[in-house]
Amino acid sequence: MKVTEHLDKAKNPLISFEILPLKRGGDINLLFDVVSDLMKYNPPFIDVTSHSSEVYFEETPSGIRKKVKRKRPGTIGISVAIKNKFNVDTVPHILCNGFTREETEDALIELNYLGIENVLAIKGDDSGYKKPIPEGRTSNIYALDLVKQICDMNKGKYLEDDLLDASPTGFCIGVSGYPEKHFESPNIKNDIKYTKEKVAAGAHYIVTQLFYDNKYYFDFVNKCREEGINVPIIPGLKILSGKKGQLNSVPKNFYVEIPDELSSEIASSKPEHAEAIGIEWTAKQCEELLNFGVPSLHFYIMQNAKPIVKLFEKLKI
Repeated sequence: MKVTEHLDKAKNPLISFEILPLKRGGDINLLFDVVSDLMKYNPPFIDVTSHSSEVYFEETPSGIRKKVKRKRPGTIGISVAIKNKFNVDTVPHILCNGFTREETEDALIELNYLGIENVLAIKGDDSGYKKPIPEGRTSNIYALDLVKQICDMNKGKYLEDDLLDASPTGFCIGVSGYPEKHFESPNIKNDIKYTKEKVAAGAHYIVTQLFYDNKYYFDFVNKCREEGINVPIIPGLKILSGKKGQLNSVPKNFYVEIPDELSSEIASSKPEHAEAIGIEWTAKQCEELLNFGVPSLHFYIMQNAKPIVKLFEKLKI
């Protein structure tokens, strides 16, 4: 089923998750163990992130070498494997950065053949590597461009104009929203304008970047509705797992604010108490969001389900 179909048929708010592909050469059974824990909560869909090639530096006997590698390949394969093993819909992420439009079309054709009905269209992070584009080929620059390409395929329009009787795909398209605005956007008003353009181009629903103060989500939803954006807006949440280093790494990597009350409590706590503080904070967020009437709660778990299990024990889910 499509994400929007799950949302339309749901009598209560849904619970969904987002996971990372394994590092190159990883054992998929480790990921299956994580998904097995998540399936206890009957998620209607699970997102699988995607990663383009990135630059990293390697120490060798002859000195430091600059290398380019895609460290986490396998988004398509993992999406299909989880769908088949656990009978749950998956939402592979499709990126602009690091892929030509031809490569994107090929990936979407494969997903269509494999029965995947949902995709999340995103620009993708700057990986420090700008892929050379072969002559005669192009890349999608923004998520809006990617949404348009997927919508074209849903209409049976492919990159080759002379294809006869091309079969239309039927993807349900999700896009990202940023309650605290995208870091490249000058202000929230401008950011919502871009969000509206993605929806007008054919996006079916929005999943937000993580946040730790619900006021940002509430304001974002209200501003979207004022601008005529009426698709479902699913809040994205991530538990601070207790590592005090996250007080620096989460804002740095996700461009979000950690409220002073939360950061002060974790910073002053003993290491063994920090995770419980993060879980308690997310539990309060969930209760407030559920009272607000959100269509779903979407959790960024990466590859660690243990904090989620403890959270749901507290929420009695």
